[in-house]
Amino acid sequence: MSERLESALRVARDTRECVIGEGVLAEVPAIIGEQFPVNGEAVVVADPRTWQAAGAQVAALLRAQHVLLEDDGLYAEMRYVDRVAAALARHPDAVPVAVGSGTINDLVKLAAHRLHRPYAAVTTAASMDGYSAYGASITDQGAKQTFACPAPRVIVADLAVLRRAPQDMTASGYADLFSKIVAGADWMLADALGVEAIDARAWHIVQDGLPAALDDPAAVREGRSAALHDFVEGLMLGGFAMQALESSRPASGAEHQFSHLWDMEHHTVDGRAPSHGFKVGVATHFIAGVYERLLAVPLDRLDTAACCAAWPTWPEAEARARRLYAGTPFPELGVVETRAKHIDRDALAAQLERLKRVWPELKVRLAAQLLPASEVARRLRLAGAPVEPEEIGISRERMTASVLKAQHIRRRFTVLDLVLRTHALPIFGDEKKGTE
Repeated sequence: MSERLESALRVARDTRECVIGEGVLAEVPAIIGEQFPVNGEAVVVADPRTWQAAGAQVAALLRAQHVLLEDDGLYAEMRYVDRVAAALARHPDAVPVAVGSGTINDLVKLAAHRLHRPYAAVTTAASMDGYSAYGASITDQGAKQTFACPAPRVIVADLAVLRRAPQDMTASGYADLFSKIVAGADWMLADALGVEAIDARAWHIVQDGLPAALDDPAAVREGRSAALHDFVEGLMLGGFAMQALESSRPASGAEHQFSHLWDMEHHTVDGRAPSHGFKVGVATHFIAGVYERLLAVPLDRLDTAACCAAWPTWPEAEARARRLYAGTPFPELGVVETRAKHIDRDALAAQLERLKRVWPELKVRLAAQLLPASEVARRLRLAGAPVEPEEIGISRERMTASVLKAQHIRRRFTVLDLVLRTHALPIFGDEKKGTE
């Protein structure tokens, strides 16, 4: 175990052990026996693909019962949480073992939490950072929501299993990990403006190993052992940081708001939803471009009075949010989230004056954190991930419309909020270009 991983586990709230390596699937019985003081009984939860990838082997090693979710439309949705919880309840003394990727893990995570039982996760694809994350991302009544629930007590990631996963799943995970660069920049903005302070411990867990984990996307794509190990560790570290903070802030910014929005809009291409990582990757490339343009704007010379004059009152902001989400299954969501971060003109004036003071130094730090949009695109392509919105079925017109909706969909302060408050860039479809 690396020093970074060992250090992260010491502050993780839920996960006690994370094993990453070649052939470590065979260690599952010993690990579960050590970390779960029960009679050794287990129940494996998988779908047909993950059962074939590792579930059958894990069940045999554990001599476990199993729950096979055979629905072709299997999705991280509340009705499947209910189904998994009911199945687990029939095995009250067994350790739930999720064998799969994002969907299986989130379903078991929330279902086990409902039953007040810790669980174990055996990964079958390096497709996202949610294995080790606090909370489960579940669609309920049409809205994508993060439900508070503990991460797995044990995580086992066998590189031999992950290497056999479909290549697009690894590419999805790479894109998800890459998003931590722009998510970090968003947190730097929030910290500098006094909105949400950076937690140094969580920051370093995510960011310190990120350059090495993202350095060789071609090697990750090819499944070379050293690169794959560092990449998988990077995904796990993101989740441990979220555990430590009980928040997705260390690993999620504006780019994830686009993905959540498209999830809630039930976006599909040829009847299939693009992966979480692919949606996040496309949005990461877009946000990298936003930052690239923003860093060229002399925000230290911002016309605060003009920005405040253009800033909507709460009734105006509420009306806009209601208009944006009218006719959706979640008409109140944008209103609630926008209200949580809306400020009056006096508070805006103070915030923008602070921005002007810190901008010369802040833009230097942001430039050091970020990569040019062209480099983002190059690495995503080498990993096998899409870059442009059209590649995941999002037209340019819809992308423009999504910018404003994404800003409203979470109360988290991001670069979208900064641009909206300063009118620094014309990226919002129904917004004025603002002042120069």
